[in-house]
Amino acid sequence: MQASAEWPGARQFTTLCSVKIVGPAPVRHGADRVPMTPARARVLEFLQQSVDPVTASDLARHLGQHANTVREHLDALVERGLAVRSSGDSHGRGRPAWRFSASGETREPDARVRDYAALALVLAEHVSRSSRHPEADARAAGRAWGGLLTDGSDRRSPRSARGRTVALLDEMGFDPLVRSRGDEVLLRRCPLLDVAIQQSQVVCSAHLGMIAAAFEAHGGDPDRVGLVPFAEAGGCLATFAASGGSA
Repeated sequence: MQASAEWPGARQFTTLCSVKIVGPAPVRHGADRVPMTPARARVLEFLQQSVDPVTASDLARHLGQHANTVREHLDALVERGLAVRSSGDSHGRGRPAWRFSASGETREPDARVRDYAALALVLAEHVSRSSRHPEADARAAGRAWGGLLTDGSDRRSPRSARGRTVALLDEMGFDPLVRSRGDEVLLRRCPLLDVAIQQSQVVCSAHLGMIAAAFEAHGGDPDRVGLVPFAEAGGCLATFAASGGSA
């Protein structure tokens, strides 16, 4: 089983508008259950992923929205305590542009997600403190988790294992994108993003174990599964080494 040699603590990337972001976006519930519009949620997600404060112009270019519309979303997020406004550096004449960042105190507006993440964080911190081998123990816990998720599944051939594993990841909210090569799957969202940023060693190891266990339950070889957390700006990268067939 392969894991990344370097856990993601601080991998940083650059978008077209030269704003550093890191890793996948957090999972959002459907629009009928999120206490904000999808457009506003996308603005918040961008702030949550940005390493540095960004301007409304940066956001507008990245999201393809009008700057005035983005400013309205930003002002609303600031009013709700989900974002913070700060004055940018002054260059030449005129007032410096406001810069915005996600609030460190209230990063997730959905109470159910906050409660789930809080429990996961407590468990991850406990494993990190008490275990001599936190990565291995987290992978073992992840494998048990994957076994529960696939309990009762009919075991099929390795040819279909990857496809069925990707389908499970999609149901769980990871928003997987299968690359053209077929053995790489970009996980564009993370159900535990806030926790993974703080305890990547434990959380990402558990995710690796879960994916490997699901792959094995569907007939694949778990030792061919790898995970590169925060591999690029768009998410984490799950890999399935060639095994003589395609999903």
